[in-house]
Amino acid sequence: MTEKVVWTPASWRARQVLQGPAYPDQGALAAVEAKLAKYPPLVFAGEARRLRDALAKAANGQAFVLQGGDCAESYGDFTANVIRDTFRVLLQMAVVLTFGASVPVVKMGRMAGQFAKPRSSDTETIGGVTLPSYRGDIINGPEFTSAARIPDPARMETGYFQSAGTLNLLRAFAGGGYADLHEVHRWNLDFAARSPLAARYQDIASRIDETLAFMSACGVGTLNTPQMRETEFYTSHEALLLPYEQALTRIDSTSGAPYACSAHFLWVGDRTRQIDGAHVEFLRGVHNPIGLKVGPTMTPDELLRLIDVLNPENEAGRLTLISRMGAGRVQAALPPLLRAVHRAGCKVVWLCDPMHGNTVTTAAKVKTRNFDSILAEVRGFFDAHAGEGSWAGGVHVEMTGQEVTECVGGAHRLTEADLGNRYETFCDPRLNAEQSLELAFLVAAELKARRAPGRGQAVAAQ
Repeated sequence: MTEKVVWTPASWRARQVLQGPAYPDQGALAAVEAKLAKYPPLVFAGEARRLRDALAKAANGQAFVLQGGDCAESYGDFTANVIRDTFRVLLQMAVVLTFGASVPVVKMGRMAGQFAKPRSSDTETIGGVTLPSYRGDIINGPEFTSAARIPDPARMETGYFQSAGTLNLLRAFAGGGYADLHEVHRWNLDFAARSPLAARYQDIASRIDETLAFMSACGVGTLNTPQMRETEFYTSHEALLLPYEQALTRIDSTSGAPYACSAHFLWVGDRTRQIDGAHVEFLRGVHNPIGLKVGPTMTPDELLRLIDVLNPENEAGRLTLISRMGAGRVQAALPPLLRAVHRAGCKVVWLCDPMHGNTVTTAAKVKTRNFDSILAEVRGFFDAHAGEGSWAGGVHVEMTGQEVTECVGGAHRLTEADLGNRYETFCDPRLNAEQSLELAFLVAAELKARRAPGRGQAVAAQ
């Protein structure tokens, strides 16, 4: 019998590291890692445990998860307005999803650390010139120059301080009155009124309005109910840059357990989920709630082996599986995985990432996503769970609070000709604020319809 490898924050270094930058100056890298290891944690173990408890409810069909934010945060967009606008849209989405699912919504932002991105190629060629690919601001710069594309470990320190600033603002927004449920709902009423599909959304908006009025009449309001004016909001990112993650790993003084203190929730991507790889090795040892991207090439046997490595105690709330199949594949690829996980009795949360499997490139070589494809994958995800008697636990979307023009379709019928108006992403196309809210209203309507007699989702016994 092979002896089990003892986990340490550095044990990943003995494994193959995919999607990692080739730092030319290892001495500079070691110096930055040592500096980060002395800095205060960005999040605390107690916060991560609260998130784990909330996700355990989602695993049991008693909560719904909304995870959203930038494909890759930009150092240049580090402003209070950008952070506020994304937070605001996520709150708006959460309110309508709470109505649709009739359960609490767990809110996680791809914020305060989502700086690194995997790439399909190590290099990029433009005009006959080949340079290293842009891998996110925490690694190198987006400008197509030799100097910008050299991986620079000093960027990790910038990422740390920007994450600290973002977290500070998010905590202030979440607990300082900006999340007041009545205010968020007023924003949604404004959105529903100005949308081309106003009539479609008005029913949900009106019913939420009636519910809030009823609660107020019963004496439940912002003055006497903190839950009406405050919210729990958690941060998440892909644990791609392992030197940064190790440097910010801390031992919790209460439990003695190791936590990755760069974010509350970390996930391993579809490109780095090798069972004997460095990223799985790192995440198996930290006690945060963690995620695993599940793409169309995943087999039931491979998924069960990964679940065993990442959640050997089968604890609800520890592991979230993030399905990213593509609209054309989800109905065939997802059910066998759901079936295998259910039969094995695995306690996991299932989220739908309808973004990554639906990226296309236009004739002008611009990456985009079609809103109809995104919605189709979400519906296919719900259909698959309904067919298997399991709980569709939430959605994971790349979005922004800005009115960019990166995804086509939606109520305003953006076309490929509109992409150049405000195409600002350096990585993947994001839903803009209007499209994000539209998706939330449509998903809420879908959830509400599925709760109707004869169409409700059964929740698999745990």
